[in-house]
Amino acid sequence: MDNAELRIGMVGYAFMGAAHSQAWRTVNRVFDLPVRARMVAVCGRDGAKAAAAADRLGWEGHMTDWRALVARDDIDVVDVCTPGDSHAEIATAALAAGKHVLCEKPLSNTVDEARAMTTAAAHASSAGVRSACGYNYRRVPAVALMRELIADGRLGAIRHVRAAYLQDWITDPGFPLVWRLQRERAGSGALGDIGSHIIDLTQYVTGQRITGVSALTETFVRERPRLDGPGAGPVTVDDAALFTARLDGGAVATYEATRFATGRRNALRVEVNGSLGSLAFDLERLNELEFHDATAPAREGGFRRVLVTEPDHPYMSAWWLPGCVIGYEHSFTHEVRDFMAAVAAGEDPTPSFADALQVQLVLDAVERSARLDSSWTKVES
Repeated sequence: MDNAELRIGMVGYAFMGAAHSQAWRTVNRVFDLPVRARMVAVCGRDGAKAAAAADRLGWEGHMTDWRALVARDDIDVVDVCTPGDSHAEIATAALAAGKHVLCEKPLSNTVDEARAMTTAAAHASSAGVRSACGYNYRRVPAVALMRELIADGRLGAIRHVRAAYLQDWITDPGFPLVWRLQRERAGSGALGDIGSHIIDLTQYVTGQRITGVSALTETFVRERPRLDGPGAGPVTVDDAALFTARLDGGAVATYEATRFATGRRNALRVEVNGSLGSLAFDLERLNELEFHDATAPAREGGFRRVLVTEPDHPYMSAWWLPGCVIGYEHSFTHEVRDFMAAVAAGEDPTPSFADALQVQLVLDAVERSARLDSSWTKVES
């Protein structure tokens, strides 16, 4: 850091790059932090597109070689917003160069890569170099409040967890063979792309970890039009993944991740049932929680809406008047706010690479179970 600045270099400028750029641009205009984010350079393979992205997204400059970005003396943080097949190489090189790293989820495409990244992060941490994985939904205020209420014992003993993440953006068989549908680029399909979110989210809010799974996966459209030439190419990832699970605190759980839920654009829902009550979060109503207090008289029973916009709700004191809602992009602003605060304090931010490795181990167990006709499969440690 130089003069209380965190000088940011970002690799990748597409969807996640745009979301992260919005966060870096906004964070110091909203939150009072001991350091300021300076958007030094964005990196992409196509020079003209990288230059246009830098201008559009608010970066001072652009580059086409991520290795050169990592080597720059005027970069403190490397923000990795590329497909999963390059996460390990970029992140470990950045950590070795003494750069703090924020890496998009899932951490990598394989368990072996995730273990190597976690080892590199632990080594870097001993030298004061910090890292985190970008599971942004942790930073939705309603989700953070959900975690607080569960930690405070408002639900009692946790018994059931239900989680689903439903999308429909590839239901058309004519949709092209983009990188997210190729295993060598994405690692897996709906499982890693959106299933990783609900795995992380349920473990985060309950404080319990998944220990075993029984799973199935399916690919509904097995060939799609190529982007780089005529004809069709094979889809090598799952379109949908479903599994049951046990958590180490005694709860049982169900998970569903699909990109074939017609009519569902970005529908993430998590429900937790306990001995004293229940909580539910729906991303399509992200400023709200549903809360049932089972200790209340029966005449007052049922779920009630909690509008999460009060100044004493997580993150909300930085924003608007009570009742004025926030949106999807704010979760990324909160993510970089927490990352910057931890780096400035000399602390390791969360979720750590070790946390993200644990999610990767669950993804691996799901795939192994699906290959074994849904056999019960333990999550490795």
